[in-house]
Amino acid sequence: MDLNTLTKLLNIPKYKVVEIISIKEEEMHLMLEPYKRKEPICSGCGEIHLKGYHSEKEVIVEDLPISERRVYLHIKKRLYRCPKDGGIHIEKIDWLNKYSRFAYRFAEKVNRLTAITTNQEAGWFLELDDEVVDRIDKEMLEKEAKEKLAPTPSAVHISVDEVRDKKYHRYLTNVIDTDKRLVIWNEKGRKKEVLNKYYEDIGEDNCKKIETVALDGAMSYISSTNKYAVNAMIVYDKFHIIQKLNQTVDRVRKDELQKARKQENEELIELANCKQRFILFKNRSNLTEKQTEYLKKLCEINEPIYKAMLLKESFLQIYSYKDTEEITRQLEGWFNESLSSSLEAFKVLSNSFKEKMQYILNWFRKRVSSAISEGFNNKIKRLKRMAYGYKDIDYFRLKIHQHCGLLNPRLKTINAT
Repeated sequence: MDLNTLTKLLNIPKYKVVEIISIKEEEMHLMLEPYKRKEPICSGCGEIHLKGYHSEKEVIVEDLPISERRVYLHIKKRLYRCPKDGGIHIEKIDWLNKYSRFAYRFAEKVNRLTAITTNQEAGWFLELDDEVVDRIDKEMLEKEAKEKLAPTPSAVHISVDEVRDKKYHRYLTNVIDTDKRLVIWNEKGRKKEVLNKYYEDIGEDNCKKIETVALDGAMSYISSTNKYAVNAMIVYDKFHIIQKLNQTVDRVRKDELQKARKQENEELIELANCKQRFILFKNRSNLTEKQTEYLKKLCEINEPIYKAMLLKESFLQIYSYKDTEEITRQLEGWFNESLSSSLEAFKVLSNSFKEKMQYILNWFRKRVSSAISEGFNNKIKRLKRMAYGYKDIDYFRLKIHQHCGLLNPRLKTINAT
């Protein structure tokens, strides 16, 4: 094959193919040299050096395949003595990272593949070891993070939520721009100091521009937001309220199931078992005929579960009201009803809601939701399952940005159109 044709086919600026070392069925090796007019750039100071040539070093890097053959480029890198620091530095090549054994465009392809499938599958497709794929992917994400996540992005409407890595018993706090529907910041931990870091990163002026913060009612997040986002309306959103109600109903079910097992009440054990618990979480209007019959029978034979369902439904009924004063009266009535019940789990929940009543009422004023956070949490859980967990927490954070945030390569396509 003609060398000029190969040079054009490779399309590498300022470099030409000077020799075909070998061409086999599965791979080809090509020798590359820079054009004589290409001036060497020092990787130490970033400036051009015409004097101080020291030696040259041959490196082998993998590039994108040609005609299903893996392409290996043999490149002679020049070394120069830098007049600024006196050290010997290898020349900087734009399409190749300093110590990488892969061309930048090849690494970009790896990064795009890992955004739509697992690293293991990407490695199988490209015939690379899993560890090599991890290293390439992390290097690419770190490079993009410096460009897109620094300085820390700010937003007017945000949602704050946590995600848990059960395998390694760690938590991550995610901040989401609810207008763009993207994760814009995350950090390990879920304490007040963690969210403080986000507000400090975006600065006082950007904090003042935040209008709403939707969250799950965690006092650590509320405390941090009150301190920094002084103009923001904190919203304890409906999604997490329903989640808390369902968890409390399930707590009552578990307590009653435990009692039934001690009393050997087989009928109640059958109706209150773990497989049927999701029926307690659904709205009655969404139940099938069979599920409705099951729920009716369960409530007939167990008063605590019946009371728990009534308390849940009476709270959800409040969301049908529009007048703020009426909503306030209904909430206060619900608090009294819960506290006077014999259900300890609902007493605890009632006290928690009462402390955050102002933030619950804010939902009726703004009707914003952090449900998008839960959508991302489900996506993140799927990401962890596919990778069988991440030992490297920093890499895990970058992967979240890749799949749910500003590092998603699909955004380039969307922005281009």
